[in-house]
Amino acid sequence: MTDLIFNHRSVRKFLDCPVEPELLSRILEAGCRASNTGNMQVYSIVVSQEQTMREQLWALHLKQPCVLQAPVHLTFCADLNRFSLWCRQRQASPSYENFLWFYTATIDASLMSQNVALAAEDAGLGICYLGTVNYEPMRFVELLELPRGVFPVAAMVLGYPDGSFPLTDRLPLEGMVHYERYRDYDVGDIDRIYCEREQSEQTRTLLEVNQKQTLAQVFTENRYPGETNLRCSKALWEAACKQMGWKPAEPF
Repeated sequence: MTDLIFNHRSVRKFLDCPVEPELLSRILEAGCRASNTGNMQVYSIVVSQEQTMREQLWALHLKQPCVLQAPVHLTFCADLNRFSLWCRQRQASPSYENFLWFYTATIDASLMSQNVALAAEDAGLGICYLGTVNYEPMRFVELLELPRGVFPVAAMVLGYPDGSFPLTDRLPLEGMVHYERYRDYDVGDIDRIYCEREQSEQTRTLLEVNQKQTLAQVFTENRYPGETNLRCSKALWEAACKQMGWKPAEPF
């Protein structure tokens, strides 16, 4: 399993080959074995395999080709709806329409998604996380008919890889691990932590394509610029308020 983790690759090109139902069921079961708060399992997975649905999801995911190519699309949701319904049907009064449980369910859904990714890769499938579900979440809510209390957290496509894919670089361990207490970074730390990434061939290509001087500028000006961040933040907040039943200024 350790080798599997260290060899994880994002797959963005898939064979035109379905995932066997028994295998998919096993992968989803692995997801539901993830650690979660109080064994409440306040999450759900929406599995999309039909061509028409994947075409609509493809449009929402900014028309990324892998969404159409992959035979399976998964949407991981924070789900406080099911548990609350169970409570009411058992003469208990739920109180989960607040930020604490939105946050908790989001964490648990994320843990579940990682189990799914590991199980899929262990079975020889490829996966790719899709962060675009967070850009305009209400469009996913409407398409997937998510009821109040259910919120899309992450998405993933999976299927059999078409070809081999490079291993994505990661920062050195010292860049992210702190012992006993958080130790803030000085200028030398930042230079050292990002040195290898900044000097890579991939970075040189990105700078040329995006016509930027530094890799940081690619992130702040091209990939995730301030205006886009604010627009998506507003959409995310408004969607969360609607789905969780919050007053806009009182998520508690």
